[in-house]
Amino acid sequence: MIHPPLIDTHAHLCSREFDRDLPDVLKRAEKAGVKKIIAVGETLQDATKNLELSRCHSMILPAAGLYPTLLDISQARKLHDFILEHRDVLIAIGEVGLDYWAVKNGEGKEIQRYIFKSFIHLSKSLDLPLNVHSRSAGRHAIAILAEEGKKKVQLHAFDGRASAALTGVEAGFFFSIPPSVARSRQKQKLVKHLPLSALLTETDSPVLGPARDTRNEPSNIRLVIRAIAEIKNAPEREVTETLYENTKRLYHIA
Repeated sequence: MIHPPLIDTHAHLCSREFDRDLPDVLKRAEKAGVKKIIAVGETLQDATKNLELSRCHSMILPAAGLYPTLLDISQARKLHDFILEHRDVLIAIGEVGLDYWAVKNGEGKEIQRYIFKSFIHLSKSLDLPLNVHSRSAGRHAIAILAEEGKKKVQLHAFDGRASAALTGVEAGFFFSIPPSVARSRQKQKLVKHLPLSALLTETDSPVLGPARDTRNEPSNIRLVIRAIAEIKNAPEREVTETLYENTKRLYHIA
C-alpha cells in the first residue's frame, strides 16, 4: 500500500547541530516517509546556507526570514533584497513574526511589528507563503495578518489558546504541530479544537522534540501524525492524507 508522503513544514536544518551528520538525518527522515522539508531561517546567513543545502539535497525546500527578536531594520532590508534576488527558488518567507515573550518593552514591540509588516507586504507582492513565529503573541500576530489581508499563512508551534487560533482558522491560516505535542497539554488542546483541514506537520528541529533536552529531527514527523490521529480518534492514513493536501494547498508542493 502506498502511503501519502510526509512533509516537515518547519525545520532549522541550517543549525550547527546538523553540520556533523545532516546526510544521515535526511536518510532517517526519508526512511520515515518524509519527502520534503521546508528549511526555515532566522538570519541572512541562515538563508544563504538553506539555499546551498537545497542545491545539494533535493528534499530540502529553502525559506528565508529574520527571527523576530532581531530588532534590526537594516538586516530586514538585506533579507528583503536576498528574497527578491532568489524569489524563484524560495518556497516561503520565514520564519518571521512577533515574540512578546523575549521582547517586552514597547519600543521593541513596535520595531517587531514594523519588520513583520514589511515581510507581510513583501510576501504579498511575491505571492509567497509566510512561515510565522508568534511566541506569546499569537492573538496579535493573527490580528496583524488579517488586517494586512495576508492569505497564505502558517503559524508554527502556536503557543496560544485554541480560541485565539480559531480566529486564524476563520481567516484561512494553517497551524503546524511539532513532536512536542506528545508532552504538551497546550498543543494537545490545539489539535483537539482545530479542524484537521487547518493543521500541518512540523518538527522545528533541532528543538521541540518528543522528549526534552534531546535533539529533534525531521524523522519525528511520524510521531506527530500518530499523536494527531490519537487525539482526533481518526485513522493515521486519513490524517496523513489530509495534512498532505493542506500542505499542497499552502505551498503548492507537487
